[in-house]
Amino acid sequence: MADKKEFKMKELNVESAGRSQLASKIVRLTITYIFLTIMAIIIIFPFYWMIISSFKTMEEYRANVPTLWPQTFYLENFVTAFDKANLWDLFLHTLLVGTISTVLSLIVTVLSAFAFARLNFKGKNFVFGLLMATMMVPGELYTITNFMTVTGWMPFASEPVSWLDFTNTFAVLIFPMLVSVFYIYLLRQTFLQIPNELYLAAKVDGTSDFKYLWKVMLPLSVSTIITITILKMMGAWNAYIWPRLVANDAAHQLITNGLRGASFTDQFGETNYPAQMAAVTIVSIPLFLIFVFLRKYIMRGVSRSGIKG
Repeated sequence: MADKKEFKMKELNVESAGRSQLASKIVRLTITYIFLTIMAIIIIFPFYWMIISSFKTMEEYRANVPTLWPQTFYLENFVTAFDKANLWDLFLHTLLVGTISTVLSLIVTVLSAFAFARLNFKGKNFVFGLLMATMMVPGELYTITNFMTVTGWMPFASEPVSWLDFTNTFAVLIFPMLVSVFYIYLLRQTFLQIPNELYLAAKVDGTSDFKYLWKVMLPLSVSTIITITILKMMGAWNAYIWPRLVANDAAHQLITNGLRGASFTDQFGETNYPAQMAAVTIVSIPLFLIFVFLRKYIMRGVSRSGIKG
C-alpha cells in the first residue's frame, strides 16, 4: 500500500510539473507573439499609410481627423505622379543602369570567385584576405575617393581636370560599383562546396578551366547566382547617394534621386502629398514583388553559401 501511495504521489507530481511547464510555455509563446505582432504593426503601418494616402484626395489627406481607409479612391494621383516625376524616363534609366551593371558585375564576380576557389597561385590567400579586409572600410570612404576620381581631381591639383570629368554619364553610374567583395565571397563559398575531384577529373580529360566553370560549376551554383543577381538589381534600384552626387541632370537620373528632385508643389506653394505618395508607391511595387516571389531564392542562395567556410 505504501508503495502504491508513493507511486501515486510521484504520478501527481509529474502531472503537476507537466501542467506547469505547459502553462509557462503558453505564457512565453503568448508574450512572444504579442511582441512580434506589435513590431510587425510598427514596421508595416508606414507602408500601409503610404498606400492609402496615395488614393486620397488632397482635402481628405489634410483633414483634421485622419482616415484609415480612403473615402473615395482618387486614381488621378497616379497620373499626376507619372507627369510630375517623369517616372517612365526614370524607370528606363534605372533598368538600363541596373541591367548593364548586374551583367558586368556577375562576370567579374564569377571569374574572381572561381580563381579564389579553384586556381592555385602565389599569394591567393593573402589577396583574398586583403579583399575581405576592405569590407570593414565604411562605404562613405569609397564614395569620397570615387567621387574625386570621376570628377578629375588629381593629387596636388588645385582644380579638377576637365577631360577626366565623367559626371552626368551612364558610365559613372555603372563602373565604380561593379566589384562587390561580398558577392565574390558568397559565390566562392558555393564553389568550395563542389568536390575538387570533379575539377581534377575534368583536367585529366583535357577540359579547360573556362569550360569547367561554364559546364560544371555555374549549373551547380544557380541558386547563389540568382541571389547575387536579385541583390545587385535591388541595389541599383535603391541607390541614392552615388547617383545624387554624380548624375543630377534629367538625362541620367535614376529612380531615387529623380523622385527626390521631382516637384509636387503648385504655383501657390501647396505640396500635393497624395500624388507624392502615389509616386513612392509606384516605385516601391517592383521591390515588393521581388521580395514576395523571389525571397526563397535569396534565402536558398545565402544559406547554401554559408555551409562551408
